[in-house]
Amino acid sequence: MPTSYQRPYYAAITAFGAYVPNRIVSNKDLSEIVETTDEWIVQRTGIRERHIADPSEFTSDLCYRAAENMIRRFSVSLADVDMIVVATITPDHPMPSVAAQLQARLGIERAGAIDLSAACAGFVYGIQVATSFVASGMAQKVLVVGGETLSKVTDYADRSTCILFGDGAGACLVEPAAQPGVLAVGNHTVGHAAHLLYRAGLRPDVQGTPVSGNGCIVQSGREVFKLAVQTLEAEVPRLLAEAGLTASELDWFVPHSANLRLIESVCERMGWSMEKTLFSGEWYGNTSSASIPLAIQIAVDDGRIQPGQTLLLAGFGSGFVYAGAVIRWSAILA
Repeated sequence: MPTSYQRPYYAAITAFGAYVPNRIVSNKDLSEIVETTDEWIVQRTGIRERHIADPSEFTSDLCYRAAENMIRRFSVSLADVDMIVVATITPDHPMPSVAAQLQARLGIERAGAIDLSAACAGFVYGIQVATSFVASGMAQKVLVVGGETLSKVTDYADRSTCILFGDGAGACLVEPAAQPGVLAVGNHTVGHAAHLLYRAGLRPDVQGTPVSGNGCIVQSGREVFKLAVQTLEAEVPRLLAEAGLTASELDWFVPHSANLRLIESVCERMGWSMEKTLFSGEWYGNTSSASIPLAIQIAVDDGRIQPGQTLLLAGFGSGFVYAGAVIRWSAILA
């Protein structure tokens, strides 16, 4: 966003919620399906377990539960929401959108509804879109949800991918505020690398590379790791500069929880402490668009995130797309 742009309104996150399915699949459980061990998975990814949706449980269900959790924890009403933005790569259907299904289930009388497909950057993109609606005056109250049921598109015969993914959802409200809540945003795309991480659709190739995976996620792990580290190392300092902050003024770094080793590598290169970095992957796995809100929810629950603190959110994923946002936390528990 150009620094000269003057928002007619400020936007801030005013409420937050999350949900994960009840069923837990540990690394030991996976070792009974594919050739792997708990030690091998933890050493390479930092993941110990993940939550998996039931066969009858889909992304819209998880998103609905995350919104319910937010209503209960922050004592907010969604009746006057005028825009719903859902980030997901695992919608119940190609159409109708998950956002439209949420509108009906939540009983919101009059609201726009759109789905975003930006993979692991989706939730941050959702915040950016919501901020744009509020800042322009086009909306007064936007519900943003990131939700995935990646287990339904994971090949459990492929040990390189099945150890990574889990299911979950996170939700927030973005509303006008007296003080800026979203301090800066940033985006970046490396579209020529699309063949490194995809889920096949109608077209028989991705950037000229024939698709495989029978509709499940296909990933070139080493290349994805390298590209993600390079992207974050370049983009995070730019985002801090856009916000007019130094690393020492930042309270929390919240990257997409893809892999703990990847995040450790990024933090080492930036000289950033892992003690000030939030990670949801240990107990939830890689939940794509849900990983950042789940990491925030964990830190809200244990009291680490407090009103007035500054967070840098950084999502990166298939596309390859990156979305970042620096926010000042203002959501206060009821």
